[in-house]
Amino acid sequence: MFGKLFILFAILPIIEIAVLVNVGEQIGGWNTVAIVILTAFVGAFLVRKEGIATLTLAQQKMQSGVMPGQEMAEGLLLLVAGVLLVTPGFITDAFGLLLSFPLTRPLIAKSLMKQVTLNVVSQQGGFKQQSHWHTQHNSSEKSDEDVIEGEYVNKEDLHSRHKLNKKDDPD
Repeated sequence: MFGKLFILFAILPIIEIAVLVNVGEQIGGWNTVAIVILTAFVGAFLVRKEGIATLTLAQQKMQSGVMPGQEMAEGLLLLVAGVLLVTPGFITDAFGLLLSFPLTRPLIAKSLMKQVTLNVVSQQGGFKQQSHWHTQHNSSEKSDEDVIEGEYVNKEDLHSRHKLNKKDDPD
């Protein structure tokens, strides 16, 4: 975990600066700044457009009774893409665009959901009570695995009934 954070906050900015300097030497400093600003505006527009489409689809699924797991994962990826796209640099822009394109984002979201589901199952010590939100997005029909049957008993009601029965008891 520490290694990933170190790469994210220490190594990546150094690489970004090196790339910006090299591109600036090739095409000029102002052209480099213009490209960085242009990618931020284009990225913000793309993330907003895709975010609205994803939100609309998630609302439609919720209204039809289906858990919008895929759309939730894609929304998270769009949030990360937005942050990456407004961060100055070409590497972060490339990752941001990858996360915001409608062709690559669903694939990355499915992979993310699968990874999260596997982590949840493995952290439960092999107990196979995994969430089915990753399968419900594929179809609106419910399977037998999605239904948990049981009974509900309000303990306060039981306690009150028990007290009433003791008062009525002649002993």
